[in-house]
Amino acid sequence: MTTTAFVFDEAMLGYDLGDDHPLSPLRRSLAVDLIRAYGLLDRDDVDVVAPRAAVDDEIARAHAPSYIAATKRYSADPMMSHEWEAAQWGFAAGGDTPAFTGMHEAAAYLCGASITAAMEVWEGRAAQAFSAGGGLHHALHNRAAGFCVYNDPAVAIHALLGSGAERVAYIDVDVHHGDGTQWIFYEDPRVLTCSVHESGRYLFPGTGHLAERGVGAAEGTAVNIPLPPYAGEAPYLRAVEDVIAPAVAAFDPDIIVTQNGADPHHRDPLAHLQITMGTYPRLYRALVQIARETAGGRLVALGGGGYHTDVVPRAWTMLFAGMLGVELDDEIPHEWVAKSSGRAGMLLTPTLLGDEEPEIPAGERARADAEGHQVVDQARLLLRM
Repeated sequence: MTTTAFVFDEAMLGYDLGDDHPLSPLRRSLAVDLIRAYGLLDRDDVDVVAPRAAVDDEIARAHAPSYIAATKRYSADPMMSHEWEAAQWGFAAGGDTPAFTGMHEAAAYLCGASITAAMEVWEGRAAQAFSAGGGLHHALHNRAAGFCVYNDPAVAIHALLGSGAERVAYIDVDVHHGDGTQWIFYEDPRVLTCSVHESGRYLFPGTGHLAERGVGAAEGTAVNIPLPPYAGEAPYLRAVEDVIAPAVAAFDPDIIVTQNGADPHHRDPLAHLQITMGTYPRLYRALVQIARETAGGRLVALGGGGYHTDVVPRAWTMLFAGMLGVELDDEIPHEWVAKSSGRAGMLLTPTLLGDEEPEIPAGERARADAEGHQVVDQARLLLRM
């Protein structure tokens, strides 16, 4: 029997940037509760695995020791973020990644959860794994950025490389470019980074252009598909199926790590792509299929962005179901809807695929899709270079 690991415990909810911050731990909590409500954690082929915190030496494979020391300093006394030096580490007061008490410990725990998921697969205890946290892909080697303190995908990939993996493919489907993870491995030919996202011409972090392909011996190991605002399902899925899939196949990885931000959805408040809930099952099937065809099914799935409370729990539940090959009833268990609507302060959609029509003019959508297809075609041409 093929086993899938589900990595989670309540301590993973300790990464909390504040009550009014978009990256609320409520998203993760509701997602885990919905996965549980569907009975997916009670299956014989699922092992629920408790994570551990990453130690400094593990984090230092992806981050400068001086940055780790600074993170500990602001973690112990967040009021120090009002000092001018805080800006160089990404912790300036009023910034997008505010310091909070226990920040280092919380971020190290998410790193440890991603390492745990990776090792469950690499050491053969599970064929695939999903960590219900992490995916903090913006953190740079020596700086916090974009809600991200430590880059847990990079920390987990380094753990895999240190454990004998020769080639690791990283696939990022978040609406924001996975810049931090890309830059950490930009000169490393052992890691392929692939990202489909809204173009950096319009959206943070301003990177992820077609021309970013890696340097030196790693040239060609960074693949980017930057879609225009308002592009929808067709170019988005083509980016995965017609660009990322063949890129990964050519790279021939030992294992695949995915970052599964749910913010390409049209209701997300921080971005402008226009995919719908109906896009997610096909997307997740494609990612699972890529892993099966290129890496012996070895897949490590992480969380990521996504800032609409009605979207993230449903998307990540479909992700885990897709990994298990399970078809879920579209009608969500009533008890979860009632309880979670109260926690979220809004009436949550009672079906997995229930959605609203994107609120953009049809002509604008058609223009964006046409431009998106052109970008996909350009990215395909670059694969042949």
